[in-house]
Amino acid sequence: MKRIIYIIAFAAFLLSLSAPSAAQRKKSYVIGFYNLENLFDIYDDPAKNDEEFLPEGKNKWTQTKYEKKVHNMAQVIRAMRDDNGQYHTILGISEIENRLVVEDLVSDPQIADANYQIVHYDGPDRRGVDVALLYDPAKFKYLGSESIPFTFDDTMVPISMTQAAKDAFRTRDILMVHGTIEGEHFAFYVTHLPSRVGGKGGDLRSRGAEIIYNHARQMERRYPGLKVAVMGDMNDNPTDESQVKWLHGRDLPDLKLREDFFNPFLAMLRDGYGSLAYQGEWNIYDIIQVNYNLALAPHGGLKIQTVVKNKYYGRIFSKPFMTQQTGQYKDQPFRTFSNGAFIGGYSDHYPTYIVISK
Repeated sequence: MKRIIYIIAFAAFLLSLSAPSAAQRKKSYVIGFYNLENLFDIYDDPAKNDEEFLPEGKNKWTQTKYEKKVHNMAQVIRAMRDDNGQYHTILGISEIENRLVVEDLVSDPQIADANYQIVHYDGPDRRGVDVALLYDPAKFKYLGSESIPFTFDDTMVPISMTQAAKDAFRTRDILMVHGTIEGEHFAFYVTHLPSRVGGKGGDLRSRGAEIIYNHARQMERRYPGLKVAVMGDMNDNPTDESQVKWLHGRDLPDLKLREDFFNPFLAMLRDGYGSLAYQGEWNIYDIIQVNYNLALAPHGGLKIQTVVKNKYYGRIFSKPFMTQQTGQYKDQPFRTFSNGAFIGGYSDHYPTYIVISK
């Protein structure tokens, strides 16, 4: 009996020698995007049309409601951390009013241990909504950033607006942040392309995609081997012109040219997945595309990996607490407001993310 015990113990010892330690296991990095659905503070900014998000405004936006909203957003980020076993290395966010609300978010006790750093610029949007990027400084070494304005200069997109309308047009800037992960150079673009309200803006979304693509190609020429991820609320599906024609988004089997991007959410949309619902129809507007160098890593290094069923390269993150459980909008994202009433939900969008590793 003792001999059997010794043999088992010795076998376990040998296994412990061959098993990789936590430090030896393959590192992975989560890159994601989340539309926070109108994360406004309660203070009046005379330079912005933020009146509906004031205590006396249309939404009766009180400190209590604001704190509930911040708590909810942090709860989702924490849930993703618990699900993945790590915080996002990079998290792009949209529909934030200013840096203050982002500072309140990252200091929420649920996620304060992430030590997220913030990249944000005040943009020209008349409502005051901006995009921002959060990063983990232990994993991502920040090198620089740029707020890219939305202009109509040198566009190839047929724009239907008059010159006067173009001159008066204001929308969110596009945020670009670049730095390194494991010594590899990355550029991350965060965007919130123009709205679909009134069935308009297809040409504007295409123009926004054109701006991003052209800037990314310039960055690739400046930094050979650069890996690029473009993320945001595109207000378009992966199959729409802005994503296919102007951002050159392809499914992985169709990715032949180094000039093209891989859109992981094309396959997911075809298979019925969605990050938001409108009139009962699911869409994926919350898209992350990656360039050839990150999709295929032709010289090795970090590249995109499957994250769902060993089949899909993107994930739409949803949990029951983030989802409407009853009523007209059952099984859709549990939002902050419904029919003008505060219902204490999270966002009308689910967050999306990809995972990269070697």
